[in-house]
Amino acid sequence: MTYVLLIGAILSEVTATVSLRLSDGFSKIVPSVVVVVGYLTAFTLLSMVLKRGMSIGIAYGIWAAAGVALVALVGAAFLGDGLTRVQVAGLVLVAAGVVALEVGGAH
Repeated sequence: MTYVLLIGAILSEVTATVSLRLSDGFSKIVPSVVVVVGYLTAFTLLSMVLKRGMSIGIAYGIWAAAGVALVALVGAAFLGDGLTRVQVAGLVLVAAGVVALEVGGAH
């Protein structure tokens, strides 16, 4: 259940971040509301993950890395943002860092 909450936090943050771009400086009401609701939901779910005992380094590392990767992929696929090989390599390194956090924290 903890990882389901974390996935929800990640998807909420990604939705909010993409909507931030679509809000056009908060001049469009619907994406602006999605930004606020999405970030509130993301932080609420992330706090629930922490309350369930996941360490903050692991939870935040997974949340941030997955969020960055998904936002970059959505930007490239749907918003006309570029994604170079160097950027893809950077995303792979971020993911490797999260795996290292997870493995390093295992008992």
